[in-house]
Amino acid sequence: MLDYLDGLKTTPAYILEEDKLRKNCELLASVGEKSSTKVLLALKGFAFSRAMKIVGEYLQGCTCSGLWEAKFAKEFMDKEIHTYSPAFKDDEMDEIINLSHHLVFNSLNQFEKFKEKAKEKSLGIRCNVEFSLAPKELYNPCGRYSRLGIRAKDLEDTNLEGLSGLHFHALCEESADALEAVLRAFENRFSPWIRKVKWVNFGGGHHITKKGYDVQKLIDICKKFSDKYGVQVYLEPGEAVGWQSGNLVASVIDIVENEKQIVILDTSSEAHMPDTIIMPYTSEVKNARILATRENEKISDLKKGEFAYWLTGNTCLAGDVMGEYAFDKKLNIGDKVVFLDQIHYTIVKNTTFNGVRLPNLMFLNSKNELEMVREFSYENYSKRN
Repeated sequence: MLDYLDGLKTTPAYILEEDKLRKNCELLASVGEKSSTKVLLALKGFAFSRAMKIVGEYLQGCTCSGLWEAKFAKEFMDKEIHTYSPAFKDDEMDEIINLSHHLVFNSLNQFEKFKEKAKEKSLGIRCNVEFSLAPKELYNPCGRYSRLGIRAKDLEDTNLEGLSGLHFHALCEESADALEAVLRAFENRFSPWIRKVKWVNFGGGHHITKKGYDVQKLIDICKKFSDKYGVQVYLEPGEAVGWQSGNLVASVIDIVENEKQIVILDTSSEAHMPDTIIMPYTSEVKNARILATRENEKISDLKKGEFAYWLTGNTCLAGDVMGEYAFDKKLNIGDKVVFLDQIHYTIVKNTTFNGVRLPNLMFLNSKNELEMVREFSYENYSKRN
């Protein structure tokens, strides 16, 4: 039961649960301790200001994708800050250098351009291993024509003086087996340079906190690699930190009929759950079963005594649909609908498309007390348009 729902006055709202967050962080910290690996939070997947100090109790710091994430990491956690961008801008670089402990460059052009200015920092380059098991091409950073990272053949006969580390990222919600395969490709292509650096960052996309993940295999992989090359290994999970630690709560605004019962909610798949469209996947809903995806792909049949509803968003986008669900009880206007596991890759991607209200950010602490972290208003829309 989600006891906090009775006291929730305003929706939509993301609600992060402290106990579940700590459970994830404890597992990640255990991986780091047992493998002598440093584990960082990738802010691109999970950036919740109220959670940062808690995450900082367990992990070594943050990986950032540019100036604003680096500033966020400094303000809310203030531990190690590793910053990588596909391309750093001149007018931001001084501040990024000042904030960061590690800087990772995406190209040899940028490494040459900034290495003297940033020489007091630990400098790395991103490697394109030209191999990935990413489940969708949109998320494949090693695909053909990829702009992300440097190929091994482009490092030959290159002056890499000042280089301290190598970084690769080729996973997306994947297993330790996938990491093993990617790491094999990385070693095959980049072994001459691995032996010359102090650290190697295995990137993100590790689904470490998902049930069934082979944690011991990950520990063994990291430790074996570190011992073989004498380097410090880094992992930078984002989604795994926030995995199943919070939900998005919406309210039923209206119910209309067009061959089926269609529920209009005060949230939006387009604006508030973008990965359900991009990835795509169908979110689980509390006390409901998925009958069909948003593309009307049938998943299961309606059972006797159940009530079927299309759950939809409150924007003018025709495709702002979450899917069809079976409920044990009839839905009524004013009822709350809870989309499960909607903390990672949601808050960080939210938009005010169509002028829809951004969901409030809330925190359920270990005493089962619901805290308002951030309440959004019209000014959040007007100031960005």
